[in-house]
Amino acid sequence: MRGGRLPTFGVEEEFLLLNPRTGRPSTRAPEVLRQFPDRAFTAELATFQLEANTPVCRSAEQAHRELVAARRDLAAAADQHDSLLVSTGFSPLGLPDPVPLTDKARYRTIRDRFGLLLDSHTTAGCHVHVGMPDLATALTVSDHLRPHLPALLALTANSPFCDGRDTGHASWRSVVWSRLPSAGPPPLHRNPASYQRSVQLLLDSGAALDRAMVYWFVRPAVHLSTLEFRIADASGTAEESLLLALLIRALTTRALHDVAEGRPAPELPDQQLRLALWRAAHDGFEGRGLDIDGELIPAHVLLEKLLAAAQPALEANGDARCVGNLLDRLLRHGSGAHRQRRAHVRRNDMADVIALLADQTRAGLPD
Repeated sequence: MRGGRLPTFGVEEEFLLLNPRTGRPSTRAPEVLRQFPDRAFTAELATFQLEANTPVCRSAEQAHRELVAARRDLAAAADQHDSLLVSTGFSPLGLPDPVPLTDKARYRTIRDRFGLLLDSHTTAGCHVHVGMPDLATALTVSDHLRPHLPALLALTANSPFCDGRDTGHASWRSVVWSRLPSAGPPPLHRNPASYQRSVQLLLDSGAALDRAMVYWFVRPAVHLSTLEFRIADASGTAEESLLLALLIRALTTRALHDVAEGRPAPELPDQQLRLALWRAAHDGFEGRGLDIDGELIPAHVLLEKLLAAAQPALEANGDARCVGNLLDRLLRHGSGAHRQRRAHVRRNDMADVIALLADQTRAGLPD
């Protein structure tokens, strides 16, 4: 695959703060963020959440430096405020009641309109943006990439625990997030008019307060001229966030090529995609997944199909060796959900899970 200019990309990582003694959410995010007035670190809905945003990146090396630096600096600041910075999709020991809100009118409006669905906003994800030339192109790329969303979710599942119990799902975040009426798999857009109708229906029905609350797993971020992938749990390590970003950039590059060649997007019914996403959230990478033809197959086979689609672009982008190395490391150590469960089973103690999360958030994925 011969490409022209490579798509730019950026990564948003959402983190949780936990109390180092109890493992429960620590509401010290405002104090932590005040230490970084000039950094791309922002508050989220709850005062135990915060977010780090990379700048626009052009290479794997640049993105990795930014991801590692953000985690290192935020973890050090959290230490100073008697908190642990952890990267996982959902608080392993559950949520405070009521959820402590960041002082922002929009968040109070969300609480008042959606009630207990507010808990859905206390999840943590890893979001990848890929630069797009225009809205129409972004929508076409979204249509082409819908079949790969379950494999991406299975690979990045990293939230098996809630209230100190195994939820039976590798990505509990995905289950909780999907409760929101404006969340879930993206519709097949086909054209900008179709997209605008879908968004307007969410607004008119009250399912979304505004366009920022269109929470599809892939959505155009019009104000940034990007396509935003919101499918993944917060990654246990910076290296897993990088792997996700490089795979998404390669899949996007491949989709742009297919669009230019006039290839249509695969037909995938909404119901089947929703079921495939649930199965990915349930089993994670170590289980089985639902293929595009409706057959249950090992999740690693879904990943192999994704890699086959991405490989020409990975080679053209110069990312093939990096992705191969990161995948080898991940396969040796297991997915984020698998590592959490393995830590727990040693002594049946959630303290071991919290310790793992804090350590790998800062230290990264071992070689």
